[in-house]
Amino acid sequence: MLTILYDGAAKMWPVYQPALSTALAEAGIAARLALPGEVAPEAVDYIVYAPTGPVQDFTPFIRAKAVLSLWAGVERVVGNATLTQPLCRMVDEGLERGMIEWVTGHVLRAHLGMDKHILDQSGKWEQIAPPLAPERSVVILGLGALGAACARTLASLGFRVSGWSRTPKEITGVDCLSGTDGLRKALARAEILVTILPNTPETTNLLNAETLAQMPRGAVILNPGRGNMIDDDALLAALDSGQIGQATLDVFRIEPLPPEHPYWAHPHVTVTPHIAAETRPSSAARVIVENIRRGEAGEPFLNRVDRDRGY
Repeated sequence: MLTILYDGAAKMWPVYQPALSTALAEAGIAARLALPGEVAPEAVDYIVYAPTGPVQDFTPFIRAKAVLSLWAGVERVVGNATLTQPLCRMVDEGLERGMIEWVTGHVLRAHLGMDKHILDQSGKWEQIAPPLAPERSVVILGLGALGAACARTLASLGFRVSGWSRTPKEITGVDCLSGTDGLRKALARAEILVTILPNTPETTNLLNAETLAQMPRGAVILNPGRGNMIDDDALLAALDSGQIGQATLDVFRIEPLPPEHPYWAHPHVTVTPHIAAETRPSSAARVIVENIRRGEAGEPFLNRVDRDRGY
């Protein structure tokens, strides 16, 4: 019988325990689920991990075949020198669907100019119709699993979708760009910019005073990716000058975002509380158990992290 350690948020254990038990039973895997302190580290076969759990030193887990993250982002653990086991990040249908819905909803909100009609009920009749989707350029920075899924969805709605990634990608219906020159081209056409890049040294402050100035004046920025992507001071200055027309932000360097942060009070910023791509326990449990099955069968793990790239 396998021993699987749950090292996630304690408050989520009552939800994940039955979800993991059900997924294990469906896969025909006999396993004991344990919390930190209930079992000796050297007896653990797999670690179900989240940064909110207590385990920080992986050295004692000499038998563990893999660390299976419940989060898509692994920046808090990938640099841990004690982590020598394979690390797999979370990519599941619930997380992907959540990201698609958040991005699509806010792209449509910006495209249709919905804020004006929701917030301005002054009685002034201005019959100005928005452009149609084929007349609007949307750019996705980051074409991993989540970015590619959002790009395909927006393209299916008729938007002119471009995507940028560090290395070349091919996605049907999406103009895929890459490298330094590709980034300049992407920013120059980004009427609506969606950032879904991983947290790496290369992406830190990628949107800064220089790159924000390369975008069309009045462009909209949606960031459901990583808080480190944006130079906050540069974005606030661009919003004040009108270079950027509006920003909807779901992720931040400090979370929860402090009440005194200027984003809360800025008239052209919408803050959402890191809800764009929440892990759903039922679907995440099936992904975790599939990787356990693969580990026991000697098959390659799903979504194994490249330590050099950091994701």
